[in-house]
Amino acid sequence: MFGLQVNLSPLLEPLGFIKVLEWIFSIFVFATCGVYKGTTTILVSCKGVVNKTVTAVFAYPFRLNTAVFSVPDPTRCSGTWTDFHLVGNFSSSAQFFVFFAVLVFLYCIAALVLYVGYMHLYRNTGKIPLIDLVITVMVAFLWLVSTSAWAKALTDIKISTGPSIVQEIASCKLPGSTCLFASVTGMGTLNMSVVFGLLNMILWGGNVWFVYKETSLHNPSNSTPRSSGIYPPPTGI
Repeated sequence: MFGLQVNLSPLLEPLGFIKVLEWIFSIFVFATCGVYKGTTTILVSCKGVVNKTVTAVFAYPFRLNTAVFSVPDPTRCSGTWTDFHLVGNFSSSAQFFVFFAVLVFLYCIAALVLYVGYMHLYRNTGKIPLIDLVITVMVAFLWLVSTSAWAKALTDIKISTGPSIVQEIASCKLPGSTCLFASVTGMGTLNMSVVFGLLNMILWGGNVWFVYKETSLHNPSNSTPRSSGIYPPPTGI
């Protein structure tokens, strides 16, 4: 009863097919967010230097306060240039988002093994579908939480690496020194990570219904042991 019985047919059912999609989209989340690396660039003019390009490199997990702009020239603009770090530490939101996606990825693998190899056990016991239902509801909610937190952090990252940084650099405000914002690496992949997070939330939220249908809450008769076929005689008067 509890042995491995490989059966691929559950993958064609909504329960298994959606789980495959959840597995794929979880990969897209940490693939688009966890490997990002970018730079923000400004042009500095000061004594003896004209439109010198200085850059600050930032990457996942987006501890921007550790990213510093390179000096404009070896003499540091006659000693007037001081190091400037980007503002903000968004590692908690980014790491939670990616770490949660990895956990979901591993859970989907375990669930697919259960569906393909032990579906007879899944459907003949009442507790496993209930556990699956609870986890599915929790994951759907956590996708909402983690994606919202990461979307807010991404908005702040764009501000901290955008044109407003010029106004924060003290060396750019000194007499004879000017700074112009040049460019920042595109964040299209990070935008896509937010989209994939929302898609995961929708997938897991929709899958709640299909997991619920497998539980005794939807069809209590499935969890009630059947009799041998002989009905007990009605109580007489």
